[in-house]
Amino acid sequence: MSTVSSPTAETTEDPETGLRAALALRRLAERVEANQVAAARRAGWSWQQIGDALGVTRQSIHAKYGR
Repeated sequence: MSTVSSPTAETTEDPETGLRAALALRRLAERVEANQVAAARRAGWSWQQIGDALGVTRQSIHAKYGR
């Protein structure tokens, strides 16, 4: 059985492929974060708790997601 390795976005030499992959990951991370912040707020978490969990200040997370 032959194992041919195809390049991944992490190892590609093509900047366009790598940058597209980085953008897709950033967008996915933003959606996951937004969904989890909303879930935490519904569960009664404070902005301080959410900020601590994300490694940011409560002010910055509130500014980003507070309504």
